Parts: sequence; C-alpha cells; structure tokens
Amino acid sequence: MSIYVGNLSYDVTQDALSAVFAEYGAVKRVQLPTDRETGRLRGFAFVEMSSEDEEAKAIEALDGAEWLGRDLKVNKAKPREDRGGGGSFGGNRGGGGGGGGYNRNRY
Repeated sequence: MSIYVGNLSYDVTQDALSAVFAEYGAVKRVQLPTDRETGRLRGFAFVEMSSEDEEAKAIEALDGAEWLGRDLKVNKAKPREDRGGGGSFGGNRGGGGGGGGYNRNRY
C-alpha cells in the first residue's frame, strides 16, 4: 500500500519528502509525478513505507500539517481506476464516425 500526499509545494524534492516521512519509519519509495507536457511537478506524491503501521503513523501525524507553506493532505492512496480511455465512446479508442467528406448539396 502507499500514501497519497497532496497540496505539495512545486519546490519539493524527493529527498526532502523522504526525510519528512523517514521520521515515522523506513521509506521504500517516493514518486513525484510530473506533467507530461511541461515537466513541472503536479503538486502531489506517493510515498511507500516498510509497514502499514509506519504508514498509519505518518498519515496521522502529517495530514493537515503545514510544510513549505502548504497544508498537506495525507491519506492512504486509492488503487488506480481504469479510466477506459474513450470519453463518450465507452472506452472504444476507435473513435466513432465523423462527417465524411461527401456533401450532396455541393453538386
């Protein structure tokens, strides 16, 4: 299981975030997602710790705590949902019709 950490400063680093969570146990991994287009941090992270006990302690201590001028949102990460990927086509990436190029009124 991992921990979701939201409302992060865009200036945060993996090392700094790891150091904060290390106060509550062994940190296995820190992920700081970035925007695909800009490369900028997205303002949240995922932290994995060695045990559920350590995760619970970190969540209890850090949820709502101020860090780098921001009030952290810290809770258990929810499993990633399958987003499908097709908008109103119900996950069909094929796309749907379209107008075609034929207009009978042109002739």
